[in-house]
Amino acid sequence: MRVLNVAEKPSVANILSRNQGLRMREGRSRCNKRFEFNYSIRGQHCQMVVTSVIGHLMELEFEDRFRKWHSCDPAHLYQAPVRKFVPEDKLDIKRTLEEEARKCQWLVLWLDCDRGGENIAFEVLEDFLMGDVGSFREIHESVQNLVRPNQLFADAVDARQEIDLRIGASFTRFQTMLLTDAFVIDIAADDRHLVLSYGPCQFPTLGFVVERYWEVQSHEHEEFWTINCSHKLDEGTATFNWMRGHLFDYTCAVIIYEMCVQEPFATVTKVRQQEKRKYPPHPLNTIELEKRASRYFHMSSEHTKKVAEDLYQAGFISYPRTETGYFSERTDLHPHRSSFWW
Repeated sequence: MRVLNVAEKPSVANILSRNQGLRMREGRSRCNKRFEFNYSIRGQHCQMVVTSVIGHLMELEFEDRFRKWHSCDPAHLYQAPVRKFVPEDKLDIKRTLEEEARKCQWLVLWLDCDRGGENIAFEVLEDFLMGDVGSFREIHESVQNLVRPNQLFADAVDARQEIDLRIGASFTRFQTMLLTDAFVIDIAADDRHLVLSYGPCQFPTLGFVVERYWEVQSHEHEEFWTINCSHKLDEGTATFNWMRGHLFDYTCAVIIYEMCVQEPFATVTKVRQQEKRKYPPHPLNTIELEKRASRYFHMSSEHTKKVAEDLYQAGFISYPRTETGYFSERTDLHPHRSSFWW
């Protein structure tokens, strides 16, 4: 039995083939190599062929007659037909898969555990219809328990892509054609036809930036004064907060300060204790991971996912690309309680 294994990215293909006594062949795309080794699936001897795609294999676009700026009214893009196709830069990957698919009886897909991964599964299946299909779990366990991809998850991604395309293209064209003559733009030296487009996301964001800039520019600076008080002990320093916060009247601030100097002793009339709880971060949540990495380490989303993937491959963390806040029922957390830290 010959089995074609398709990973979502070249790095995953390398992991699947590591320490398997493999033979490597070049693919039509120089980034997507082919690895071969022997393996047993459900007690059946198999010859495994491992290669990869690079994310989504296909793109969504309008038919050619609707793709030019003035080809139609922007409102018509909500009913215009769309098509999925393999872009020019991924045709070599498609040809590699076609070559290997003709020689194999099974197809196993190693993809991210999210809707995007399920969608890529059906992109591959659309061009290369074959038998059993698997989703990525634990490598050796999942290959013995192959399951079919979820059509509903894949359809959800298709719907989101089509909505993004129709809304984005229609608003971009509408705003761009409306504002083309509103601003004077210097033409490039080589007289190329320059089009400055205004998208549905960038344009409102620019509005927020300008609005905030105007607020900063219109702000009138006004001096204020505050009184700070602290008491030093052997155990540490106690800092007291003034309920008034600050005063804009210099004379009043000076009078209150002089009163404090004249009466250097104060009486503590009330002590209030307040319990604070610090909750652990949400587990298995990619968005929360990206937010905290940006807040504390100033890391971009792409950099965060790359570091998380490297840590996962080294065995330090669980699979990072997930959209859940719960551990699997099969996960035994008790042996790892002492190693948890937040």
